[in-house]
Amino acid sequence: MEGFIPKSKIPGENRTALTPDSAEKLIQLGFKVGAETGLGDKSGYPDKHYVNKGVTLSIDDSSVNEADLVLGLDLPTPEFIARLKPGSLFVGYLDPFFNLDLLKAFAAAKVNAISMEMVPRTTLAQKMDVLSSQMNIAGYYAVIKAAERLNKVLPMMMTPAGTISPSRVFVIGVGVAGLQAIATAKRLGARVEAFDTRPVVEEQVKSLGAKFVKIDLGETGQTDQGYAKALTPEQIELQRQGMAKVCAQSDIVITTAKLFGRKAPTLLTKDMISGMKPGSVIVDLAAAGGGNVEGTILDQEVITDNGVIIVGEGALESHVPFHASQVYAANIASLLEHFWDKESNTLKLDLEDEIMKGCLLTHNGSVIHPTFLEQLADA
Repeated sequence: MEGFIPKSKIPGENRTALTPDSAEKLIQLGFKVGAETGLGDKSGYPDKHYVNKGVTLSIDDSSVNEADLVLGLDLPTPEFIARLKPGSLFVGYLDPFFNLDLLKAFAAAKVNAISMEMVPRTTLAQKMDVLSSQMNIAGYYAVIKAAERLNKVLPMMMTPAGTISPSRVFVIGVGVAGLQAIATAKRLGARVEAFDTRPVVEEQVKSLGAKFVKIDLGETGQTDQGYAKALTPEQIELQRQGMAKVCAQSDIVITTAKLFGRKAPTLLTKDMISGMKPGSVIVDLAAAGGGNVEGTILDQEVITDNGVIIVGEGALESHVPFHASQVYAANIASLLEHFWDKESNTLKLDLEDEIMKGCLLTHNGSVIHPTFLEQLADA
């Protein structure tokens, strides 16, 4: 099978869907791998490293027209999809809940499409989980970004002029990103507090040396996938009141409630922000999904009337593209390896496999994923 990987065309996107190491893995499986010149320039992977692994480079992306496999990072356009070869496979980001038109385009072009965000979050598929791998890095960088914008140092310091108290960091949401943010802030010496509607994560917060903020919301819990269950309006108000007190004392607040396929919930209102200290920093990790913070503007920095800085960058992981690309490319390579058939030396789209059922959206000219079939029927 021949695979081709075009470089990102989105300004500010520094990651790539293929690294030299993942290319080597695919070539060892049996793929012939081609890529666009400059594929890894922004993420720290020079062309010569790809060539050394056996990748054939092209000066443009015209080779996608004949490729059996195309790996992507950018959200494809209908025009790009129309260029793909019928029967080929596209693997990448699709954000399908908000891009049903792309599913129609894939079906019309008879291109099989896998959405990496739809890979089931199971133990078997853990090494293919792009949401977790990218949010892990985003959680780390959220603290680095906040520390850079804060007008204070994070750790306690004993100086000849006196003691500098540690900065206070409040992390809202203790998923993958939240846990990494907690760990990073602690390593930098900050005093860290965290809140989540799932009481079960309290032990994880404490194990990282942070304090778990308890707000009595009544009955809460988590879904089978480990996500927090939706709160009632009354619970949301209680949560905001409790968080407002902690925010008022914090120098940095990081919100991490990014919900794939749904608009992000509003966690911090303007009233809550008005009680925060001038110069304090909020990093909204859900900016691309509508934002957890009232007043967030995607890919912009906002300074409120009372001097609070709101950082609303949509893909913080793109600021550390070497490692963000490393894990994203590894996730894709692991998925392809899982479905590689050694006997026929080709990729087998096993429609009965639980992982494939979760992430394959179109097949042989039709949308086959039941979730999106229902959405298209209702549209």
